[in-house]
Amino acid sequence: MTLQTASEGISFARELETKTAAFYEELAARFPEKAETFRSYAKANQKNVSNIERAYYGVITDAIEGCYAFKIEPEDFPIDVDTSSIADLAAAVAKAIKNEETLVRFFNEAAEQAKGTMADVPRTFGVVSRKHGERVDELKSMAG
Repeated sequence: MTLQTASEGISFARELETKTAAFYEELAARFPEKAETFRSYAKANQKNVSNIERAYYGVITDAIEGCYAFKIEPEDFPIDVDTSSIADLAAAVAKAIKNEETLVRFFNEAAEQAKGTMADVPRTFGVVSRKHGERVDELKSMAG
């Protein structure tokens, strides 16, 4: 199902951030040596949700809600949060990098698509994308 309305796009962003936050909480429990880092990622994801919702609810009107702000296919942005097949920290970090790269792609595309109908949401999506990009770099350095 293609996401088109502002509400659908925001809900999908919330879902991606929430899923990956839970993923990082589980990694924190499984890898105590990196628990602080993984918990900080989960906390940042929760903060991202708050910032996105604040930007959205702060500017949304019935006129904007009625329009189509996005053309996003959720299946183009798969997030794999299953930790059952993760055998070691290297595998966990590799999966986290893949998820983070997917988040960067989603937030960049969503920001670009929303520019014509909203101002604060695309700006917030851009900030969130940048933060996930920085996290990719952190994870890559963790992988060695």
